[in-house]
Amino acid sequence: MRYIDLTLSSPHHNLAFDEALLDLCEEGFNHEILRFWEPREYFIVLGYSNKYRSEVNLPICQESGVPILRRSSGGGTVLQGAGCLNYSLILKVQNSHSLSNITHTNSFIMEFHKEALSAIAERNVKVQGTSDLAIDTLKFSGNAQRRKKNFLLFHGTFLLDFDIALVEKLLSMPSKQPEYRQGRSHQDFLTNLNLPSYIIKDALRKSWNAMETLQEIPTQRTEELVEKKYSRDEWNFRL
Repeated sequence: MRYIDLTLSSPHHNLAFDEALLDLCEEGFNHEILRFWEPREYFIVLGYSNKYRSEVNLPICQESGVPILRRSSGGGTVLQGAGCLNYSLILKVQNSHSLSNITHTNSFIMEFHKEALSAIAERNVKVQGTSDLAIDTLKFSGNAQRRKKNFLLFHGTFLLDFDIALVEKLLSMPSKQPEYRQGRSHQDFLTNLNLPSYIIKDALRKSWNAMETLQEIPTQRTEELVEKKYSRDEWNFRL
């Protein structure tokens, strides 16, 4: 597995880069990839099929100048910003029972990450819902995936030192909720790990044996995706 710790210049570029890495592997690059990135500004990311009018407090976002984007994977709507650590995995689908479908993939990676984080968090880390990690019933990580023929993209966010009150202000209650949420507000449902990002990066790199640095950077494909997709209202506000 190859490793890259790279935060690009804009939210659009960071979302596009994940898709460009998936395309790179699908088109013949024969190594799996682990990426980390840490956003510097606030922005909202809709899941592929989320409707922005029901998921986002649009007037407050517009007043606050918080951009709304859409990713290519499923899952729910999230607020990103300083205090978040994002990771992305590009994994081979073929000949792997653990990655053979959405359900198996969620279960395999969530259990894998639970074990890796339990050792460093020194708290009761649990897999909750379909693809959440939580301290008991307080969520600190949400995850999503996108699948192609040969590779899949599995990515997510760890809340480390994030302004959870801002989530309450900018996001509506989600249209779909896991049972364990029990109708709780964002403020009562989310929590921070309060760990420095380098500790989590190191733990996941060791767990995935991602020791070699990725040299093949799909810069051109990233720019194409930003121009034709991630910077366009017809993509971000299509639902």
